[in-house]
Amino acid sequence: MNWNGKTVGYALTGSHCTLEEVMPQIKRFKDGGANVVPIVSGTIMTTDTRFGASENWQKQLKDITGNDIISTIVEAEPLGPSKLLDVLVIAPCTGNSTSKLANAMTDGPVLMAAKAQMRNCRPLVLAISTNDGLGLNAANIAKLLVTKNIYFVPFGQDNPQQKPNSLVARMELIPETCYAALEGKQLQPMIIERFHSA
Repeated sequence: MNWNGKTVGYALTGSHCTLEEVMPQIKRFKDGGANVVPIVSGTIMTTDTRFGASENWQKQLKDITGNDIISTIVEAEPLGPSKLLDVLVIAPCTGNSTSKLANAMTDGPVLMAAKAQMRNCRPLVLAISTNDGLGLNAANIAKLLVTKNIYFVPFGQDNPQQKPNSLVARMELIPETCYAALEGKQLQPMIIERFHSA
């Protein structure tokens, strides 16, 4: 995939267990020639977990993209008027962010960036990672599935036996989904097996 001349907004929310999985996808955009603008939720900026320290994730983002991180609503707001982003991906996109987006709430930089992208009628790609995708958040996902200019990285149940409501995107398909979204297409199949049973 040739990303030369394209600016990709890459937003991360607090599914900390997924951060290691998405970092190589950010590098794929950069290696393909894209200008990658990192955007993070407050949780990413402030929370250390067993999956890594906030400071380390921030350093990785800066090192990979070569750009400063957008981490406030004030920093994200100009993305609308400037029409900077050709495509914006939220990966991982938590259930909390999914719910807020579906209900037009803008209380952080990632959601402000999403609002800006939708204002410009440009593609917004979601890579969901939520324990309640087939629970209370199912209604929110359904609302977003039929929203113009929103596309989903193919997703499925990641642990049907122990977490039957959990849905996670196949993060390795993020660039392919974004590429299709730029052409106004949803990468198919969208609902897939997340992990094959042994």
